[in-house]
Amino acid sequence: MLQIMIPAFIVIIIAGIWFLKNQDGDIDQIVSDMSQELIDTSQEYVNPDFILNVTKKIDLGKLKSYGLPIIIDFGANDCIPCKRMAPVLKKLNKELQGRAIILFVDVWKDSSLAQGFPVSSIPTQIFINADGEPYAPENPKTMGLKYITSGGEHTFTTHVGGLTEEQMTAMLYDMGMK
Repeated sequence: MLQIMIPAFIVIIIAGIWFLKNQDGDIDQIVSDMSQELIDTSQEYVNPDFILNVTKKIDLGKLKSYGLPIIIDFGANDCIPCKRMAPVLKKLNKELQGRAIILFVDVWKDSSLAQGFPVSSIPTQIFINADGEPYAPENPKTMGLKYITSGGEHTFTTHVGGLTEEQMTAMLYDMGMK
């Protein structure tokens, strides 16, 4: 029995050493690849406040301090009009970094993120000018916009339903986008 176990033990040790030696080459390659990804400068830095998908309570005061027009879309990944708007929101968020703030809040995943905002159905967009004031175009009703007031003061401008890329872009310029 001992005569069988000793050669088997030696074979296992040799196989283990061979495996570790060959595995080290793969680990070196993996580490090298990961290091290259970390130092890849082709990806631009994105301010965490400008990331499209909101996962924590919105600090509206902080967003207003950037001096950029803001569109916050309250919707859900499974709502049909929201699905139609999703590629547009993603595109505008990416292309307008540093010129406008475009955010999406999935209220079906976390309804608490809509607290403090006048959201009763989805999709609902909130519009804020670059100066931090609610968007106030000349003809809000023709654009499907509604002014929300509190204590006689205009606090929010909202739109319920889908919007096209052209509509949102025109509104952003009107809201002070440069």
